[in-house]
Amino acid sequence: MELRHIRYFLAIAEEKNFTRAALKLNIAQPPLSQQIKDLEYELGTPLFHRTPHGAELTDAGTAFLAAVKSLPQQIRQAKEAAQKAAKGETGKLRLGVTGTAALHPAIPAVIRQFRRRYPEVELTIEEANSLALAQGMLTDRLDAAILRPSDPDPKTLTIEHFLTEQLVIALPSAHPLARDTSAINMLALQQEPFIMTPRSLAVSLHDAVVAVCHAAGFEPIEGQPAPQIASILSMVSAELGISLVPESMRQLSVKGVVFRTIADTASQVELAVAYPSRHPSQPALNFAAVVRQQKSAREALLAE
Repeated sequence: MELRHIRYFLAIAEEKNFTRAALKLNIAQPPLSQQIKDLEYELGTPLFHRTPHGAELTDAGTAFLAAVKSLPQQIRQAKEAAQKAAKGETGKLRLGVTGTAALHPAIPAVIRQFRRRYPEVELTIEEANSLALAQGMLTDRLDAAILRPSDPDPKTLTIEHFLTEQLVIALPSAHPLARDTSAINMLALQQEPFIMTPRSLAVSLHDAVVAVCHAAGFEPIEGQPAPQIASILSMVSAELGISLVPESMRQLSVKGVVFRTIADTASQVELAVAYPSRHPSQPALNFAAVVRQQKSAREALLAE
């Protein structure tokens, strides 16, 4: 039994006439009659009473009609479901976001745009450091991620630049330099302990901080390690040291912490979208496309 047999049967059942059904199906009547005979032979029972004026369903035909009349609609729905899934309009997107990126206004904007464009995609978000996010994509726990790229990132991931942001100095509010609202020369901080995320957890951010200090001509004194941006700012507030953090962290209002601009060095960190290079999910590719569009829009705005 093939789908065409069902289609031919339904046409005759609707038209109650082989000739009219053949015209509707745009085939000749003899082949249509033969197809129905083949179907009846397979089922082992007649489906129609042939009459001088057309065709009437037998009891078996009536039962068969009840069972198969919804098949064309089901097939259409299955086709539409497959096409939507192939386009990434349905399914799941398991998205990772590094903690220091979550507060950048571009990140919720791109997620919001994706949700509006693909409302039927089930979106889940996991926050972790960039290395954990990369591992999550390699172990099929995540489909895509917004992270801070670094050289050790596996070659099995496709990483596309999204944006860069400046580093700023986070100082205890009681620090002598906190009273000055002007930009601060990094050499003024060379004797201060720097609170940083361990390199094993955040290669890109850790190396960026060290690079800024090297560019200013000194080796940073490493203070207490802190695994997350919240703990970094908490330790700064506790006057355990200072830190360099992405500029978007200015949005956090942490009692006992002030942010100041760096005066003398180019100090930027990068955010990128990443997804598996082999067999990425279509929702992941769609998310990356939305990121690229947002990037182009940001660059056009900055160029004005």
